[in-house]
Order: sequence, then C-alpha cells, then structure tokens
Amino acid sequence: MLKLPRTIRLDPSDTFVFERAAEPGEWAVSGAFVFWDSDPATLGQKQRVALRSGFLGIDSLGWSTLAVVTDATEVERQGVIEQLAAQLMAKFGAPDIEAARAAAEEEVAFAASLCDHPPQTLLAVHRSVENGEVRERFRTLKPRGAEPGGDRLHTHARAFTFHEVEGDEPVEEVDLRGLTKTDRT
Repeated sequence: MLKLPRTIRLDPSDTFVFERAAEPGEWAVSGAFVFWDSDPATLGQKQRVALRSGFLGIDSLGWSTLAVVTDATEVERQGVIEQLAAQLMAKFGAPDIEAARAAAEEEVAFAASLCDHPPQTLLAVHRSVENGEVRERFRTLKPRGAEPGGDRLHTHARAFTFHEVEGDEPVEEVDLRGLTKTDRT
C-alpha cells in the first residue's frame, strides 16, 4: 500500500511558532526546498523554526512540526503531485508546468520514502545548515506499546518515544501526555 505524510497538530503550538501553520490533515512534504536559496542568517525567528523543524503542508504552504504516516491511493498521490506542481508554479517561480511537475514528483517520492512505517506513526524532522547545505534528519514517534517487547501495561506513562531513522544522535523520549496536563487549582 502507498503511504504519504499528512500534517497533524497535537496542540496549538504550531500556530505560535510558525508564520503560517499548516492545517491538520494536509498532505505534506519535507519542504526544505523553500529554503534552498535563503541565507539562514537573514531569516526571521519563525522562518528559522520552519527551517529547523517544519513539514510543509502543500495546500496552505504552512508548516507543521509533525506529520503522520497515512495510507494513500494512487489517485491521491497524483493529486498531491498536481497540487504541489501548481504551488511551485504560482509561488516559487517554476519555469513551466513540466519542470514543476518533475520537481513535485521528486518531492512526493521523497515524502513517500519517509513513510516506510505503520500508518499513524508520527514523523519529526530536524534540519541544520552544514557547510552551506541543508541537512535533514528524520525521526519517528511510535506508541511505546508498539515496540517489539514493549510494555503495553505502562503505555500511559510515556505515550511516544523517538527512534532514529537516519543519523547517529541518541534516542530521545517525549511525554506527550504530560505536555497536555494543565494545572487546575
């Protein structure tokens, strides 16, 4: 089955940290191409956050901190390519529709390659600029009980853990449930 990433919003933070937040459920691509010809030193704070950690929603051209692996049909994939090609023409100055479509196909193929995980797996990206080039590292966030040998009785304690997809950084854990708790005194 074909899988593609969609934007997801677990809390309202994307609406604060990005200039434009993607709407939940938009088809997404890495979006690194947006910064291809930019000097990171000249970017505003919210643009730097998008460069560092955003997935690009192709409908709004807004950013999402996380994307979710989603089953997709071939018709949907073609629609994603056409929508992104139209955006490349309208907003990014593609010289013609053929060039835009070729670039969109490449972006969508790369996005699909990130989805070699079960549906509902969350994806996160970390970008850095090294020697003038943008480097991307992707991570997956999976329910702890979904891990082989995972302790299903204690999944409520920590909902997700980070697992390396690329790179050699240490494994990190995040307690999403704990982030949603509010002080009700």
